[in-house]
Amino acid sequence: MSESNNNLESTEGSSDAASKSLKRGVEARRAVERPHEVQGVSTQALADNRKGKAGEKSKLEQTETFDPATDLPMFREGMDWFVLRVASNKERAVRQTLLRKVQIEGMEAFVGRIMVPTEKTKTLKGGKQKVTESMLYPGYVFVEMRLEPDGRIPQDIFFLIKETDGVGDFVGTAGRPTPMAAHEVEKMLFDSRKPEEAPQVKMEFAKGDKVTIKEGPFQNYPGEVDEVLPEKGLVRVLVTIFGRQAPIELEYWQISKGVDEV
Repeated sequence: MSESNNNLESTEGSSDAASKSLKRGVEARRAVERPHEVQGVSTQALADNRKGKAGEKSKLEQTETFDPATDLPMFREGMDWFVLRVASNKERAVRQTLLRKVQIEGMEAFVGRIMVPTEKTKTLKGGKQKVTESMLYPGYVFVEMRLEPDGRIPQDIFFLIKETDGVGDFVGTAGRPTPMAAHEVEKMLFDSRKPEEAPQVKMEFAKGDKVTIKEGPFQNYPGEVDEVLPEKGLVRVLVTIFGRQAPIELEYWQISKGVDEV
């Protein structure tokens, strides 16, 4: 009887050990396959979190691709475009400040888009490239705004704008800004499109232009543009050497338009 009991206890002990081993194996596998659950995060919560992040990413992508210059109509009902004079080199700062103040005061129904048209250009010199962004209308910011029926700026909007650092006056008579004409708005919005991320070199030369070489072994030689290579920042110039024309490739900054008189 004693031997039988011993065998039973031994069997139960082996069973418990096997059960514990199996449990540890399951937990180890779970830790590898679903580490979030081991840390106390449910699968549903993880899925909801991923979905939320995906939604935030989607919103961010939409924000980055949205272009107020092209994705909205040129004119919106009840609103016109006006030109605001600002201090030079403060165009971006004024725009950002106005956008923030309009949002804080909840005045989006009265002040819409605020635009500062810029242009990205690439320069190449000595094989090195540099991209710069410059203002197309230095000293001006364009504001989409709703006026009072008598053509005046609503008082709270007037002070919101005028009390912004760097702001001057609207183009127009005192207190009554002059709306921009349709063709002016069209050009301004065209210029306000998001600049290209990879702009080409801005070349001011065309085939047939008479130029003068400014640097290098052929300095001060007159020539004629034969081909423009904007992707390389080069201009092929025909130069007369010993009575014969020879093509020379030069960087665009090494030549100037026109022929200098000797």
